[in-house]
Amino acid sequence: MKKYNVAILGATGAVGMEMLKVLQERDFPIQELRLLASSRSAGKVVETEKYGSVTIQEAKDSAFEGVDIVLGAAENDISKRFVDAIKASGAAYIDNSSAFRMDPEVPLVVPEINPEDAFTHKGVIANPNCSTIITLVAINAINRLSPIEALYASTYQAVSGAGIKGPKEMYEQSRNILDGKDIECSTFPYQIAYNLLPQIGGFGENGYTSEEMKLQNEGRKILHLPELKVSCTCVRVPVERSHSISANVITKDRLDLEDVRKAISEAAGCKLEDDTEKNIYPMPIETSDQDLVYVGRIRRDLVCENGINLWCCGDQVRKGAATNAVQIAQLLISRD
Repeated sequence: MKKYNVAILGATGAVGMEMLKVLQERDFPIQELRLLASSRSAGKVVETEKYGSVTIQEAKDSAFEGVDIVLGAAENDISKRFVDAIKASGAAYIDNSSAFRMDPEVPLVVPEINPEDAFTHKGVIANPNCSTIITLVAINAINRLSPIEALYASTYQAVSGAGIKGPKEMYEQSRNILDGKDIECSTFPYQIAYNLLPQIGGFGENGYTSEEMKLQNEGRKILHLPELKVSCTCVRVPVERSHSISANVITKDRLDLEDVRKAISEAAGCKLEDDTEKNIYPMPIETSDQDLVYVGRIRRDLVCENGINLWCCGDQVRKGAATNAVQIAQLLISRD
């Protein structure tokens, strides 16, 4: 089996470390692994089960020479800083930041939905937003039954979506509240413990946040539905891991509920958890640390004749970020 030189840019962050974990779980054929981070982390040694001891290197232009695939887990500014060097090295760059998602020259890929788009890349492939991935994996089977014309969605996003500081702040606030102590807010603008924050990202002129607009803008590109209309509200909730989404899907044709359930149960990347008689439905606590999107609470909308309502949950660090990127890498090597 051919082996590849793989680099993780932003290797010491939550997503970067999860990428390393997923690479090992999936037995990705690696000849050389390069873990790239800031100068502060350079020289530290990471022990891996499959690839032995790996010393973290400083991310700089020369660090990408001889690399076949780069998995990006860094912020937008870092991604933009190194993209030219990565492309010059001849590597395929699978970027988890939002820097290039809406670039018409860059494919935006969810392997269960639009795998062929990955092979049109010109050096860069973008990984979609975490909530976008989870939502679209859940509703893609419906789109194949009948084109989706509109989507109403509310997201319930875990604190770990804000990075490793998110859970820490939630638990510290929870302890202080129970102990009658003052709390501090640094990662989030307001108290997150025992609270909900109806804002993720900055507000635009239309009153929607940047996070809320991603589902429409990215959804159009991934599903190849340029006229798709999405009205979304994103909410940060005091849950450690796994995002949840309530989705109202409006299709061109009226669909049979059993056809919808069957299609979702057979869809790649999905697990149907939908038995209200037994109180079976998706929950964040059961979808964490795995790669499937759980889908349930499937029912007909009571307002729109062609509407289907559902609830879905998925691990935003894994399928919503790290695993999706590794899956794209697996796609690329599948044709070698």
